[in-house]
Amino acid sequence: MSNLDLQPVPNLCGGNRRTGPVRDLQPGKQVPLGESTVVRRLLPNLGRRMVGAWCFVDHYGPDDIADEPGMQVPPHPHMGLQTVSWLHAGEVLHRDSLGSLQTVRPRELGLMTSGRAIAHSEESPRAHTPLLHGAQLWVALPAEHRHIAPAFEHHPELPVIAGGGGLSATVILGELAGAASPGTTYSPLVGADIVLAAGTDTRLPVEPDFEYAALTISGACEIDGVPLAPGALLYLGCGRAELPLRAGTDSSLLLLGGEPFAEDIVMWWNFIGRNHTEIAEARTAWNDGGDRFGTVHGYDGERLLAPELPPVRLKPRGRER
Repeated sequence: MSNLDLQPVPNLCGGNRRTGPVRDLQPGKQVPLGESTVVRRLLPNLGRRMVGAWCFVDHYGPDDIADEPGMQVPPHPHMGLQTVSWLHAGEVLHRDSLGSLQTVRPRELGLMTSGRAIAHSEESPRAHTPLLHGAQLWVALPAEHRHIAPAFEHHPELPVIAGGGGLSATVILGELAGAASPGTTYSPLVGADIVLAAGTDTRLPVEPDFEYAALTISGACEIDGVPLAPGALLYLGCGRAELPLRAGTDSSLLLLGGEPFAEDIVMWWNFIGRNHTEIAEARTAWNDGGDRFGTVHGYDGERLLAPELPPVRLKPRGRER
């Protein structure tokens, strides 16, 4: 998924600063995406830029697209990151410059590793189900892996944990409670889709060295005593061995975590780099239409050009503001 902001703010992320347990509700903002989709952008935000290596979280829907085209995101580039497509309802057709053509459906993992350079598009198929609901997430690649060859993975089957007490969890990336996703990762992290039945009151084992955040997808639940409405992101910090979860109604949430990212990075538009020059060179390479990012074939429309760079040089910095 693309950041379609025509004046993207440079996000100066990274730095290995651990915190103890906290309960910080993170504000999001409404952002138009493509022709007919509006998303809630929850990360990066004014209070936090990263959770482990997770550096971008968009939550969209549930949207009634029965008489609408649905998601229509033109071809656009990425570098230095992985994209994670996760659906609760609907379908997204992924095309990329490697020649991949894949429809991603609910609770299937669509994982794209941009590495040094890739381009892709995302759209609802012409014949689609009436609802669209899901999340798009990015993972920053550490320095030793950020120039690897691009790749796309589709995993229709993922491990599911039955935690007891009304909890079940699908492991999207990384490992949780001994169950490991088949998706490729390059830093210690976890992403899980957790379903809570009405009346659940349980505790989920987690890694004390990981920092965590939770995004409520549907229903009404409490995470470590904090009630969350759908579309809310709660940052939880580090230092927990277990996470208290309660649900008054059938609910679902995304749990994102990982070791605090140890590197300073610059995230601008759809690129992650380490300095201004890398970002500027990537922008020029994409807008000039050369071979670096390749070509997405089959999308009915023009590719998305990168916006103008800000008038100041982009600087890598740590997590602190």
